[in-house]
Amino acid sequence: MASVVPLHVKPIRLAFLSKLPSKHSHKPPRIRCTASAAILSKRYSITLLPGDGISPEVISVAKNVLNLAGSLEGIEFSFQEMPMGGSALDLVGVPLPEETLSAAKQSDAVLLGAIGGYKWDNNEKHLKPETGLLQLREGLKVFANLRPATVLTQLVDASTLKKEVAEGIDVMVASMFWRKRVMAIAAEYPDVELSHLYVDNAAMQLVCSPKQFDTIVTNNIFGDILSDEASMITGSIGMLPSASLGASGPGLFEPIHGSAPDIAGQDKANPLATVLSAAMLLKYGLGEEKAAKRIENAVLDTLNNGFRTGDIYSAGIKLVGCKEMGEEVLKSVDSHVLTAV
Repeated sequence: MASVVPLHVKPIRLAFLSKLPSKHSHKPPRIRCTASAAILSKRYSITLLPGDGISPEVISVAKNVLNLAGSLEGIEFSFQEMPMGGSALDLVGVPLPEETLSAAKQSDAVLLGAIGGYKWDNNEKHLKPETGLLQLREGLKVFANLRPATVLTQLVDASTLKKEVAEGIDVMVASMFWRKRVMAIAAEYPDVELSHLYVDNAAMQLVCSPKQFDTIVTNNIFGDILSDEASMITGSIGMLPSASLGASGPGLFEPIHGSAPDIAGQDKANPLATVLSAAMLLKYGLGEEKAAKRIENAVLDTLNNGFRTGDIYSAGIKLVGCKEMGEEVLKSVDSHVLTAV
């Protein structure tokens, strides 16, 4: 699996609500029914793989956001949830049931949470949750993995780097490409600067001078390492989405964080990486860029309005749980009926 880390050094444009919701209101959010906001003219089938740990919680949030953003753009989704990972092992004895793989292949896109946990660490290799993920990638014939890492203006203080180093970073890490192929393609794009780095130097440069990068292209092992490093620069691995794509067929979209079994079921998870993975699903998997932009704008709005889960929390900002963060994103998606582009 190949990995790409794109870095885009450019200012972040924030979308502001014309009327901010009260931070002290305890009333449940009111999300209007939007089926009439646009004529539903496009239909897609999405396979949801809730997985293990916190994954069912964050997948639930992303599903709601997809539904709302889609309805505002005339899109209707049909969802089917299938077992995978540790939950599938407990249910049927294998990490990737045949029924799950078949459903994934027949869908338009696949949205995965995270898999694994302490419970299955001592299983034999073929009975580990992670083996199911490898089988899924092979079954879907995906070979390129995209992992955007952006230091949002709202979260620059959460970065491990100094503000002047971190601010404005927007990188994509991609994997599954090699030097000869890259050089051949580069010859077709003379305006794009290309350089080659050893991975140890790249890791150092990513910390000391990250703005020099727009995109990092590497193999799977190095891509995993560099994208995890990049996630800490952004403030939290809970903010990073990913897309696994092939030449054809459904793509696989998932947050890069793990299943976090230590906080599962406690409403502490950050759902934004999964929500942004849903935006990548719309953009790269379905070609629905307007709906994707609605979600991206909504995430920025929600952060701009001062809502944070524990992993990105700082003093003076409102601490919220997974569900409330999802509700705030929904309200922001809904507010962009006329302004999303």
